Amino acid sequence: MIGQRVTKQRVAIGELLEDVEEFRSAQQIHQLLQQRGHEIGLATVYRTLNAMAEQGALEVMLQPNGEHTYLRCEPRSEHHHHLVCRTCGRTVDVAAPELEQVVEALASAHDFTDVEHSIDFLGTCRECAAG
Repeated sequence: MIGQRVTKQRVAIGELLEDVEEFRSAQQIHQLLQQRGHEIGLATVYRTLNAMAEQGALEVMLQPNGEHTYLRCEPRSEHHHHLVCRTCGRTVDVAAPELEQVVEALASAHDFTDVEHSIDFLGTCRECAAG
């Protein structure tokens, strides 16, 4: 992480996030770290996740309950969104060029430029819907 010391705690958090394929809360990440045998304080997990998000290394999604969840996405040259299963948390990256056109049109109609956005779609995946 740029501008931060590389510590064993930060390395452990980064390695865990490489293995996680769905959005997870800081508490869930903390629990997974404990299961892997890492003794890292919850405050350290929060600080590290926030720093990684500020640097653009993580995507952050605000849950309906107000909780932030985190996911490391593959570096991409194009903007993308997520389909997230409400039940199991399965996350799929999706490109939506049509949506980008709508955002550009909205910005233009209201005399805005350099608009950024983050949109996540919540639903139920086929496996969870099948029960």
